[in-house]
Amino acid sequence: MNWLSFLTYLLVMAGVTYLVRVLPYIFMRKEVKNRFFKSFLLYVPYTVLAAMTIPAILFATDNIYSAIAGLLVAVVVALFEKGLLTVAISSCVAVLLTEVLQRFVF
Repeated sequence: MNWLSFLTYLLVMAGVTYLVRVLPYIFMRKEVKNRFFKSFLLYVPYTVLAAMTIPAILFATDNIYSAIAGLLVAVVVALFEKGLLTVAISSCVAVLLTEVLQRFVF
């Protein structure tokens, strides 16, 4: 890759990133008063985080069953309002146990 194409790609990416961050400020100068739109904007960060995290969880291990076990354990422990460290450790233990059990069974 030569420097000219690299610089072109870099400038395009920087421009797109800048536009994505600046356009909401340009078009939404006043306070949003629509209840539906406010509730929609309230859930956008959680939706984006879930859309990025769930595929990463499911493809983090070589086996989909251990990934699903870890995800389910993490969701259940989080529903009991435990801390982040407890959720992470319990899901890792669930993945480890699932992997070990699968090695003995298959």
